[in-house]
This record gives sequence, C-alpha cells and structure tokens, in this order.
Amino acid sequence: MCRKRAIFKPMTQEQCQDLKEKCGGSWKLVLRFLLAGEACSRREKSHAVAGPGHSVAVSSKGVAYSFGSNSSGQLGNGTTEEEWRPHPIRSLQGIRVIQAAVGAGRTMLISDTGKVYAFGKDSFGEAEYGVQGNKVVTTPQLVDSLKDIFVVQAAIGNFFTAVLSREGRVYTFSWGNETKLGHQTEQADLEPRALLGALENVPVVQIAAGYCYLLALACQPSGMSVYSVGCGLGGKLGHGTRTDEKVPRLIEQFQTLNLQPAVVASGAWHAAVVGKDGRVCTWGWGRYGCLGHGNEDCESAPKVVEALSNVKAVYVATGDYTTFVVSDGGNVYSFGCGESSSLGHSTAADEAQGNRHSNVLLPEVVTSLKQLNERVVQISLTNSIYWNAHTFALTESGKLYAFGAGDKGQLGVELSANQTERAIPEWVDIDLS
Repeated sequence: MCRKRAIFKPMTQEQCQDLKEKCGGSWKLVLRFLLAGEACSRREKSHAVAGPGHSVAVSSKGVAYSFGSNSSGQLGNGTTEEEWRPHPIRSLQGIRVIQAAVGAGRTMLISDTGKVYAFGKDSFGEAEYGVQGNKVVTTPQLVDSLKDIFVVQAAIGNFFTAVLSREGRVYTFSWGNETKLGHQTEQADLEPRALLGALENVPVVQIAAGYCYLLALACQPSGMSVYSVGCGLGGKLGHGTRTDEKVPRLIEQFQTLNLQPAVVASGAWHAAVVGKDGRVCTWGWGRYGCLGHGNEDCESAPKVVEALSNVKAVYVATGDYTTFVVSDGGNVYSFGCGESSSLGHSTAADEAQGNRHSNVLLPEVVTSLKQLNERVVQISLTNSIYWNAHTFALTESGKLYAFGAGDKGQLGVELSANQTERAIPEWVDIDLS
C-alpha cells in the first residue's frame, strides 16, 4: 500500500527503512503517516493561495498561475508590473508544481521532484537565495540551500520560512533571533536548519505558519498530535499561557479533549484544528470573533467551537482574524473580521449599498457560496496583518471563485471603475482541473 503513495514511490530502499524507523518501526504506521499527509493538504491536487496583495493557483496538472501585485517580482513573470488576470509562469514550463506558498512580496513553489523555487523579495536579505541585500528576483530560481532535501511543503510566516521534507522533518530559516525557532543562534539563518528538540524523531505531516510562530501536525504511534514554537502573544501557541516557546512543545489540550488532530491552520494571531471526528478547535487572539465562540476573548488553549457541534468539518482555513470551515457536505462557514468583504456574507444588494463589512462572532453559513451549487473543497485566506484580505473558494470541479479586496488584481477578475473589492464570489477564468 505504501508504494502506491506519490511521495513514497521515488524513495530508495534505505530511505524507506529510515522512514519506517522514524514512524515507529511499522509499515502500518508508515502508511498512516503517508495518508495523514495527503488528507491534510492538497499536494498533487489543484489549489489556490490568497497572498498579501498577490495570488498563486496551481492546476491538477502542475501548472502554476500568478496574478496581482508584482512590485517585487513575486509573480515570477520577469517583470514588476501588476497582473489582473491569471497567467501561467512560463519559465516553469516542463516542471510540475505540487504546492505553492506566498508571503508579502514573496512566492515559493515546490515541484514533484522535491525542488523549491523562490522569487520576489525577502526583507531578511534573500536568505533562500544565499545572498545579502534587497535583491528583487523576478523569475523562479532554484533554492540551492535546499537541493539535498526532498521538500513536500513550504510555509511562509512573518519573519521566517519553514519547509517540510518527505521524511517528515521540518526546516526553518531567515529568523533565528533569541532561539525562538529552536536554533541556538542570534543571527538570521542563511541556511535551513532542522527543527529538532521534541520533533527530532517525530515525523511531521503538515506545517502552518503565522505571525512569528509555527504549528506542526505530527504522526506518532499513539496518534496525531500538534506542536508549536515561537511567539506566544495572545495565547496562539495553545499551551494555556502567553509566553514564547523557544523549542517545539506538544499542545497537550487535545488529549484532554480526546480529539485526534487531522488538519491545522495558523492565522496571523490565532490558530485552528479540525479533528478526525469533525470537531473544530480554535485558540489565540479572539479579536472580531475570529475564534467563533460568540465573543472577542482570547483563548490560550484549544477550545471546541460549540456552534459547530452539529457540523462534521473536514477543512479549516485561517487568516488575519478570520476563519473558514468546510463541512463534509461541502457547506462553508465563516466568522471573524468582515473588512474587505472577505467573509462572503454579503449579497448583491449589500454590494450596491456599500454595507458589507460587519464582523461575525459565531459561525455562519456562507450562503453566497452555497448558492453556487458547487461542492467547495478548499478555502484560502490572506494571512497578513498589513494587507486588505481576499478569499478563494475552490470547488470539486476545479472552478475558482474569489471575493474580498482586489485593488492590486489579486482576485484575478476585473473590477469596475472606483471599485476596490468584490462582496460576492466571482468566478476566476482559469481551469484548475
């Protein structure tokens, strides 16, 4: 069964044995590790990423499209001009992309051979490219420092970047000040460093990055677990305190809740998990109601969203004080900050009247998506505190819908004169099937 999994196929016998040992010495546990990684991500499948001012979409065939702000070359098309419509990144022709990650003025793409390509601007001196300064890279460049690591996922947080290897090891770079990400260094790292400590011998299946912190979904013989590291402001690390963690630490609350984590999401200041049983937990800064508990209180440990007790969730996405949940029936719920119309609760009448920025303290069905009569399988939100937010909804048939802020072309649709956002979902003319 393991040999049928895409990540496992190209591994050597020695690599397979190493993975077996890391997973607890059982092929059954290896299979669980592989299946868990497939379940919590859209690697090898079409997906879209709503970045800070720019966006990237990847088709099921591995073609990467970019659009939106391009002041730092983050679209990878060889220029610094904005693009209001999706265009394939021509220089990647012949390379099958399986995953995309975006940050402020930056983009990273991962190929099916585990190679990482980066372009745009990095405020820490292009750590990924191995050079110093404010260099602007306008076409995808192979990340040389990762050439010996088979990467399957990248996550760009504020002030750091993390990548996940197919063997389940996490590497971080660009930010090592005060050992906040587990590295005994006072300098910004120019080379990726393995995140060790509690995760040294624990395989990770998914990573999620937020504002100065990282979550890791790990696969252990006893079941799935979540570790966190970094800044604890607002309680977003989930340990019942607001203190920083310099090395990865297990979030113990899930054991208390008897919940097996299946998917993790890191917002700028809050986080969320979907359990194997479909329950949703949120924690961190509760501003604007982004935790879905009916108030704006902070929660320093994971707390079940009771308003979703009758919903079996399969997917969760978080942004800057916003949260979306997708149910097993394809319904979408959202809550939190309503700025830029990014929650999707507006109607055509609301758009005409300009009344569409209300905050939502409890989960509400996104009726504008329900009316599409399409099954939603993925949601992506802008995860940055410095940019107006936009949202993507990807359907099972490969159709992409966008709403929220679009002043830089990041929605992939044209806006009318003096219009800066879309209040209701609009189809993006791109085939991701």
